[in-house]
Amino acid sequence: MEVLKIPPHDGPIFSVVDMHTGGEPLRIILSGYPEIEGDTILAKRRYMRENFDHLRQVLMFEPRGHYDMYGALLVKSEIPEAHLGVLFMHNEGYSTMCGHAVIALGRFAIDYGLVKMLQSPETQVNIHCPCGLVKTYVEYVHGRSGRVRFHSVPAFTFSTDFSVDVPGHGKVTVDIAYGGAFYAFVSAARFGLDVCSSMTRDLVDAASAVTNAVKAQVKLYHPESKDLAFLYGTILTDGSDEFSEEPTANICIFANAQVDRSPTGSGVTARIALQYHKGHIQLNQTRTFKSGTTGSIFTGKAIEETQCGDFKAVVVEVSGKAHYTGSTSFVLENDDHLKNGFLLT
Repeated sequence: MEVLKIPPHDGPIFSVVDMHTGGEPLRIILSGYPEIEGDTILAKRRYMRENFDHLRQVLMFEPRGHYDMYGALLVKSEIPEAHLGVLFMHNEGYSTMCGHAVIALGRFAIDYGLVKMLQSPETQVNIHCPCGLVKTYVEYVHGRSGRVRFHSVPAFTFSTDFSVDVPGHGKVTVDIAYGGAFYAFVSAARFGLDVCSSMTRDLVDAASAVTNAVKAQVKLYHPESKDLAFLYGTILTDGSDEFSEEPTANICIFANAQVDRSPTGSGVTARIALQYHKGHIQLNQTRTFKSGTTGSIFTGKAIEETQCGDFKAVVVEVSGKAHYTGSTSFVLENDDHLKNGFLLT
């Protein structure tokens, strides 16, 4: 059957490429957005949130997306060495870092000609995220782009063994670490749960309760910008923090109770920084991280000590693989009363 063209309509068209990394979706927006103004990537993030948030809802929410959809809008970067800039979006707003998206974007940049591919052994793609410049390295295997690894912005531990009062659960001890975004970490066993076998709804409820408690009781700080100083979510772990050759599982609940299907790239970054801070791992010791939802795998390791303001930090390398799921064009028709999107909660 011949592919049909979009019939006549009276609204804008959005062209997208859809990918996933370890099961976590990424919708890369190629066209349809107005120009995003701002002298810096963080200024662009603010401008988009203040002026075009309705377009985030159009592409992330139903009927074009779903509750757990994730998006990336390509923008110009003010950093000369960046090959591309990106703004991330989800069901609640705009994140500062997204590892699964960076992995997908590294491959996308090669395949769509944004960066010329070097055939051996890998090609570097510099992606300017709101948290800073992230360097990716894209493999070339059997005539096509393959696995991607990235080097994080400085990742650090903000607080360990911090006690928060979580309604319905009493005092809960959490660790807080930064991997381009801030996360709270706690073992799922604290709530009588298992990240690989418990009902997702129960894991979401427990993690969301922790997130709300930390947001209310902990004032976060980032040395570079107040725009980075917010808790993105909570990661429930299997409690296996000391170094092991066996995978350690976790599940990340971020934004508005959104469930990450992957092991979470920025979460792996933060968890590596936390494990290094506690002395559980050494530099260049690779750990394997498994998604509690899909079983997909990322690897991570601390490769270099550094500083982020007053925080002792590390640069973390995370590796994973992304795949394409399709490409499409979305339209808005002005007489569609659901054109701006909706979510079922």
